[in-house]
Amino acid sequence: MTQRDPDDLDGLRAASDVLAIDALLSPQERETRDRVRAFVDAEIRPHIAEWFDRAHFPAELAPALGRLGVLGMTLDGYGCPGRSSVEYGLAALELEAGDSGIRTFVSVQGSLAMGSIHRWGSEEQKREWLPRLAAGEAIGCFALTEPGAGSDPASMTTFARRDGDDWVLSGAKRWIGLATVAQVAVAWAQTEDGVRGFLVPTDAAGFHASVLGPKGSMRASVQAELHFDDVRLPASALLPEARGLKGPFSGLNEARYGIVWGALGAGRDSYEAALRHALRREQFGRPIAAFQLTQQKLVNMVVELQKGALLALQLGRAKDAGTLTPQQVSLGKLNSVREAIAIAREARTILGGDGVLLDNSPIRHAANLESVRTYEGTDEVHTLILGQHLTGIAAFR
Repeated sequence: MTQRDPDDLDGLRAASDVLAIDALLSPQERETRDRVRAFVDAEIRPHIAEWFDRAHFPAELAPALGRLGVLGMTLDGYGCPGRSSVEYGLAALELEAGDSGIRTFVSVQGSLAMGSIHRWGSEEQKREWLPRLAAGEAIGCFALTEPGAGSDPASMTTFARRDGDDWVLSGAKRWIGLATVAQVAVAWAQTEDGVRGFLVPTDAAGFHASVLGPKGSMRASVQAELHFDDVRLPASALLPEARGLKGPFSGLNEARYGIVWGALGAGRDSYEAALRHALRREQFGRPIAAFQLTQQKLVNMVVELQKGALLALQLGRAKDAGTLTPQQVSLGKLNSVREAIAIAREARTILGGDGVLLDNSPIRHAANLESVRTYEGTDEVHTLILGQHLTGIAAFR
């Protein structure tokens, strides 16, 4: 066998698909994947190092992502794409191969904001917001986490009280993606009737959003702190079908499913950067890919990427069949992010000193994944969800 060509990316990918997972995908699924991959190559890769360095979130990409059909990708009607869960997973993988911040935008917009409106909203709310959000003509955010209530959303203190026919919303939220560029916030609050959801226009009096930073992770994304200072909302702002924590948790499970796939994209891109460098870089008279320690690192990465891809595909098929459980999503999210971080860090070592330059993706992916392992449930939370499933004992309190 002759040495692999580092410039033949298709050949490298074919060789890396040791289990022939690509053959398990339908032609439509491969077409969706390839279309999103081409978008990432053309619109994200040439700019992402600069965006990350400048801490710039490219909100200007929203309409293009709408035309690509990845906003609210699995939702039906109201201008939404109506594609399968596996197709969405493949899109998430390719987007995060570009950058976690871009995939996070698609997740917050589609799974959290649009998903909540689609599932829990009134017909009027759906018609008002979903077509614009699906087209990227408007941006939405999902306001759940608070300064004192992250992993324990039941402890939220944001409160909405009735005042005649209106609601008056007071409180604070933290680490809310897209809030400073959004036109609408899906905000969750305690009421006398339990946790309820509200659609809050971000230009409402008393709504304040400020960017959190500077950050060492997710720099091509934007997260914010929100304050609701007696924000007055009409009765029509209430999501009528959402009652209790089931409302926000349904969105979180959708977002977590996307991470199962997305994190693998960051891992795959890190591996490919390391492989191509190892084939090009010569030391001691031969490519460093010829050394046993380097090959061991590359093999370990591929083993985990292949296992992760099979897991993600199994969850995607289950989701499309309507049998996916929260515990399965927790297992997938925990595994994908944990292994992707390890791959990104190991890939950086193969790149040597050049690995700290933003021209090379592993250091950026490694930094981003520290955020991904924290949001939508930390490693510890997903471990305890699985622990409760295995033992029947809740260890949260």
